[in-house]
Formats: sequence, C-alpha cells, structure tokens
Amino acid sequence: MPYAYPEIEPITRRIPADRQGAKRHYGVHPYFTRRPANVVRSYIEHYSKPGDTVLDPFGGSGVTAIEAMLLNRHGVQSDINPLANFIASQIADTTHENTRAIKEAYLEVEASCQSMVERVPQLTDEEVQANLLRVRLPENISLPKTSDVERYYDLFSPRQLLTLALIKDRVDRIIDPNARGALLVAWSATLGKLNKTFLSAKGRTESRGGSSIFSIYRYKVANRPVELPAWDIFRERLMNVIAGKEEVLRQKHLLERTQGWRGTFKAYSLDLAALAAAFGRKADYIFTDPPYGGHIAYLDLSTLWNHWLGFEVPLSARKSEIIGGGEQCFTEDHYIQRLRESVRLCLKMLKRNRWFSVVFQHWNVRYFEAILEETARSGATLRSAVTQTGDTIWSMHKKKNSEKVLAGEVILTFFNDGESQFPGQRVSSKPGLDEIIENALAQVSPDGRPFAGESLFNHIILVAWKRGALHSLDLTRDDFSEVLVKKGWRYNLVRHQWFYMPENVRSGFQLAF
Repeated sequence: MPYAYPEIEPITRRIPADRQGAKRHYGVHPYFTRRPANVVRSYIEHYSKPGDTVLDPFGGSGVTAIEAMLLNRHGVQSDINPLANFIASQIADTTHENTRAIKEAYLEVEASCQSMVERVPQLTDEEVQANLLRVRLPENISLPKTSDVERYYDLFSPRQLLTLALIKDRVDRIIDPNARGALLVAWSATLGKLNKTFLSAKGRTESRGGSSIFSIYRYKVANRPVELPAWDIFRERLMNVIAGKEEVLRQKHLLERTQGWRGTFKAYSLDLAALAAAFGRKADYIFTDPPYGGHIAYLDLSTLWNHWLGFEVPLSARKSEIIGGGEQCFTEDHYIQRLRESVRLCLKMLKRNRWFSVVFQHWNVRYFEAILEETARSGATLRSAVTQTGDTIWSMHKKKNSEKVLAGEVILTFFNDGESQFPGQRVSSKPGLDEIIENALAQVSPDGRPFAGESLFNHIILVAWKRGALHSLDLTRDDFSEVLVKKGWRYNLVRHQWFYMPENVRSGFQLAF
C-alpha cells in the first residue's frame, strides 16, 4: 500500500530542543548555526518513511543528512563550503564497525608527537622561531577586510603555530584513510581553540569558550589571547570525535539487528543550480536552513580551517554564496534574488505530494516574502509555521541587544501539491502596523501571558501574508519594541520574554526588567 504523504498532519507545536543530546553533532567540531538534532530528527520521522531520500541543499555540518541516515533514510546534503562536507562526511563514515582503528592511530601519533608538543611552552622565543622553519605551514594569505589582523599567521601565536604544525604532520602520516580523517577532524577542532580569536568564557576555566568567528562573525582577536595546552585540547577533541562516532555506530548496529540497515549518506559540493541538474526530482522530503542574509559570511569565516586543511574554495563558489555583503560585496537585492531561486530549485528537486520544511528568521520582511511567494508560485502550499525559540546558541549581538535581536527561528512547512495558492489579492494600501500586531497578539497571547518576541514577529509575518499585505509591511526592530512598550508590554532580560504590565502597576513602581 502506498505511503499516504498527503494525509500527514503537519507539526504545529514547538519541539523542545535537546541541544547537548547528540554527541555526534555537539562537541565534535564547531560550526555555524547548527540545528538541534532532536528537532530535525522529529521532522524527518514525521514527514518521511524509511528508505526515503531526505535532502538538505544547505547541509552545513550534516545534522539533517546524518539524522536521515540514522533513521534508515538516504541522507543527502550539498554545501559549497568544503569544511562543512568534511565534518559531515567524517561523522557519517561507518566504514569500520568500531573505533579501534581510530584509537590505534591516536596511540601512534601520541608516541611520536606528544612529548615534542608538550615541550613547546618551555622553549625560548628563538627556539620556537627556529623550529617553525623546520615544519610545514600553510601560505601566509591575506584575511577578509573585516578582520582585526591582516595575515593568516597573525591569528596565532608562534607557539600555537608550532604545536598545530607538529600534530598535523603526524596525523597526515596515518595510513588508514578513515582513521586519518577522524584524527584530522579532531585536529581541526583543536585549531578552533588554538588561535587568537578564542574567547575564554568569564568565570570559567580558560578552555571553556569559543572563537569570535561564531559569536561576532568576524576575525576578532581577543584582548588577552590565552595559550591553551595543545596536546590536552587535541586529546579532548579526539575523545569527542570517538564518542560521536560510537554513537553513530550504535544506532547502525541497532538497526542492523531490528530492521535491517538501509541508511546512506552522500555529500555534494555543488551550488543549487548544479545540484538540481545533477540530482533531479528525487527528494521525498527536504529539511533545510538557508543562509540568513548578510549576517554570516560562511566561506570568509571558514578560511581559518579550509586554508590549513588544504581545501580550495574556488572563486565560482564564492560568487555563488547566498549572502549579502562579504568579501564579494553582495547587495541585498542579490541575496533576495538568490533566496527566491533557492526555493524554486528546492521544489524542483522535491517529488510531488511531498513535504518541504524551511528554517528561517530575519527582521527583513522582504526575505520572508521571497520564501512565501516563491513556494506558492512553484506550487507548494504553506501548511504550518512553528516558532522554535531557545534552539540556537546566542551571538554576542543578541546578548547585548536582547529585545531587538531574533534568537529563535520559524520552521515553515509546505506541501508540494502542485497548486499555486496565494492567500489573496495584494492590498494596495499600507497595512496598519498597530492593527496587525493586535491581531497577532490575540493569537500569541490571548490571555496576556508572557511570550517570546520571535513568536509574535512570526505571527505578524503570517497575518500580513494571509491578508496579501506582506509586500507593503514596514516593520523595523525599533517599531516592534516601541509598539509593544506603548501597549504595556515590557521585556524581561532574564527570561527573554515580553511580560504585560497593567497600567496601575506601571504607574505605581518599576520592575527591574
């Protein structure tokens, strides 16, 4: 009996994120805007069946494709960032039935390298410089213009350069390609901590923290860079890789015993147009997370890893990146045009009567308009919109401007039924912002209960879309906050929610929000 995809009831409620629940994704290697695996997994289970092909054309570090594989689907991803496919492919690799080869390879590297690495902090500056002449280092290339420093070597202290070079040289000599790949992931994760952009978390041990690349989205050098113990960090990163690999293998072995193992993983390094031509209309479900405008220039920010790993990023890839700004100075119109094209091409790769989920968030309503219009024009119908708050690790910008920065996302899910369904005629007059916010408030907080700003904003988008007024909605983050404050709402910096304060409370005393 054919699987009844059209009869699937869409997910309409938020799924609480279990951010640290999957070792295969969290702790192995840092990457940008990684989605909670349990949320992605729930969507894949709900909208597809074992044996289906699940596609993520903006695959990143592989959460969608890997979870699809572990659910006995065919997980497929594409990403023009070599770092992304490298991380994902290594986590998904199940060539060996256990991690014995990885552990044995580590012992070889340890025997030949650990003592040398641990002696580096005791060397004089002159000895360090002399040793740097004897090791293989990548070319000292220029960095993106927004960086605090000009050249690649400036991102490291001489001791960091030397220890990283010593470890990588020994890792590169490992004969088993699968074991070598696992140790190279651990080395690459170590690279993310042994550089001057690493910011230690206040009030915690020096090694707890992360690179400014993932919080400020540029190469910002720490005011007081820390020198972490290189070998200890490498060993810790490798233990995380092994834990992630063992988690993947346990799930594979469980399926082998119970259902039979059918899961596969495949990664393409193609932009969307080339992917659509190569892949065809084979996807049974698409769950994807397209770039959010000019906020994160992925390829520029991945230079730290791609360059030393030897991954070439051709100019054609940089020119096809779907962002605004960056070293290519892309305009907002360029981004919107590429976003529309991405939606159209995704639906071109999705079979009829299948489901398509897009994770997105941005203050610019034109971006939402691009997604919603293009899906309707391509024959897909919006069936649900679920705001997932608290799923992402907040950037420094969010921490400093809590009420004006959107931290969660909305998951828009469409059914590809082949029917172009626009909500109605576009209204020519500019919609009343106050009225639309009132309408959205009635849905988000009908009884005055606290709510996340992201939930209200996403409802505003949907209310305007259904009225045919999204194209003329003029809403800025300042407008959003000001209207809510005038209506008696106050933002709680501790709970990160908007609370309603009756007028008599507001006039009587002021709470510390």
